[in-house]
Amino acid sequence: MKLLKWLSVSDRMAKSYLDERLAPFGINSSQHVYLLKICDHPGISQDSLLNSVYVHPSNVVRMVAALEKKGYLTRMPCQQDKRTWQLYPTEQALAIIGQVRAACEETEAILLDGLPPEAREDFQTALRQVGRGMAVKLGMDRGEDESDV
Repeated sequence: MKLLKWLSVSDRMAKSYLDERLAPFGINSSQHVYLLKICDHPGISQDSLLNSVYVHPSNVVRMVAALEKKGYLTRMPCQQDKRTWQLYPTEQALAIIGQVRAACEETEAILLDGLPPEAREDFQTALRQVGRGMAVKLGMDRGEDESDV
């Protein structure tokens, strides 16, 4: 159970640190992934976003609504499938995305700081494999998104 303990500690501490860095923008450590993905892929469908974040569909709906309310994204009906939405970043989102990305990079650097440089890539690869394995076990891996954002 040491693995679970330290995964939990690392997760809580990283989120707390990132929350502090993102507070000036009115977003938190749960919302940044959505904002990054939408800014990197303007027009991404809500379904495609779901496939990349490994959460329950209701969480995606909630996060999209929150970011839209804060003025960071707009939703437009998908031309091919009127049942889904395409998501676009607003100018407000594009104006801060560099700072959001920098806060994420800073947080990741702090997380990896205790590891020797030669072990960092191996650690990230192993963590990705572990996360993906759990997603498969829980039926949440849709196999469509290989990016880390």
